[in-house]
Amino acid sequence: MTMHRAVPVSVDAMIEDLRTLVEVESPSRDQGALAASAATVAAVIENRLGGRARLVEGEAGPHVHWSGGGEPRVLILGHHDTVFPIGTLERRPFRVRDGHATGPGVFDMLGGLVQAVHAVAALDDRAGVEILVTADEEVGSHSSRALIEERALACGAVLVCEGAADGGGVKTGRKGCGTFQVIITGRASHAGLEPAAGVNALVEAAHQILDIAALGRPEIGTTVTPTVASSGTLDNVVPARATVVVDVRVESAEEKERIEAAFAGLVPRLAEAEIRVEGSVGRPPMPESASEELFALAQRLAPGLEGRAVGGGSDGNFTAALGVPTLDGLGAVGGGAHADHEYVVVDTMAERAALVADLVRAVRASDRAGGRAGSTA
Repeated sequence: MTMHRAVPVSVDAMIEDLRTLVEVESPSRDQGALAASAATVAAVIENRLGGRARLVEGEAGPHVHWSGGGEPRVLILGHHDTVFPIGTLERRPFRVRDGHATGPGVFDMLGGLVQAVHAVAALDDRAGVEILVTADEEVGSHSSRALIEERALACGAVLVCEGAADGGGVKTGRKGCGTFQVIITGRASHAGLEPAAGVNALVEAAHQILDIAALGRPEIGTTVTPTVASSGTLDNVVPARATVVVDVRVESAEEKERIEAAFAGLVPRLAEAEIRVEGSVGRPPMPESASEELFALAQRLAPGLEGRAVGGGSDGNFTAALGVPTLDGLGAVGGGAHADHEYVVVDTMAERAALVADLVRAVRASDRAGGRAGSTA
């Protein structure tokens, strides 16, 4: 894509900051690691932007919030937690080689976070811009959702710097997603002496897994995927307990309601077995209509920019559900999210930072002119 404006950002400086963030490991739910990561994120922001980056304590770990002052206009949204356990860095250290930056979390989403900070640093006027970096996006954003929604409503436009879609496009729609846990209680007995005296929770789980998988309607975008199952204690004991974890993705509010009702209505197949269900479709769908205005603006700034609806969820799902214009996938160009081959294409980093900077300028200009986020700036 061709940018209309050259933004004076330094790729070397972005690589330096990316290395700094990657080398402080930040697995979700590890409070100590996330505290260190949040402090590092705050230091990078303050070093590049000045002011004070506020740490907002949450049950999952600290979130980082920075404001350029003035009346809120644009929220740039990201997260600093990653899916990789402590020790991954030793096995897969940060490297820049053959045009790719690699290391745990570079694509999802530390690269996009660095680009966002440098985009704001390139602005002559940072008033009205806020950056929010959460600590629990990878595990549902339960402790950050209220803060995300508060700042999105206050700002009125949201730019999400999650990794780009395949080919470098932005993400104009996302499925709603959630996790359900099905807990099955049976009764233990000796598997050799009295197998019939027990209630086999594993057998009940097998029945439920087949019923649950059948809830999917991939032809309309609904996927229901059992992902983790556990049961039993010893090989000669009829298991008294089993659990099944299920990943759910939906494209509409109607399917969200149908799926949640179906899980609530699960009925045991075995006499005396009991079923309890936890979870929901916690992230509502992000319809493409939520990104329509900002995507049109982005296309004017970057002719040829493509948009794509994707299956994964982000914190942009929450802001879009509030009716706040939201454009996602503005972060790093690369691939391999959540995988060992995760990478960022270094040559695209300045260009992506330029796009974010120009979007901020255009949204603020539109707002001052009394238009909407997607009107001509």
